[in-house]
Amino acid sequence: MRVFLLFFAILLPLAANSSPLVEAARKQVGVTVTYDPAYVSLAFPGGDVPPDRGVCTDVVIRAFRTALGVDIQKELHEDIKTHFADYPKKWGLKAPDKNIDHRRVPNLQTFFKRKGYSLDYNQPLTSLLAGDIVTCIVPPNLPHIMIVSDRKTDEGIPLVIHNIGGGAQEEDRLRDFPITGLYRIK
Repeated sequence: MRVFLLFFAILLPLAANSSPLVEAARKQVGVTVTYDPAYVSLAFPGGDVPPDRGVCTDVVIRAFRTALGVDIQKELHEDIKTHFADYPKKWGLKAPDKNIDHRRVPNLQTFFKRKGYSLDYNQPLTSLLAGDIVTCIVPPNLPHIMIVSDRKTDEGIPLVIHNIGGGAQEEDRLRDFPITGLYRIK
């Protein structure tokens, strides 16, 4: 019985620091094994590329659907239709595209800011919480997005769950790239 209580006492703080987004993202590790940025015609709402492939945004989109029941494809599409002028024009689009808009990091940044999720990203990395969303630039200029894990390095820096080229992974990468955004879902 003492062993069980000790085991429970060790796991309780870990469970308290966990996040549904983290758990949903972590379940993609080993399932999403390919980085595939191909444009795909998707069902709407609820469209997704095959689960074995995707990009960094797909990790976030799938985690939101699984953990929070939020379909970012639908929510962002409705927002971009109403506020098209507020979204980046990097792709030369003249109108929203339900197949790709939610799969672009700059659009997610705009969407999260419009939802009021944006925080100051110049805070110490040790202050980030499990389930926070971090955006960054992978040199030379590739926007990237990651979910902050509940697991940490020995220095207290959280790991991230993302797809940066080899499928969904949980890694120590927060210090590797210039951070451009921090978002906390309320």
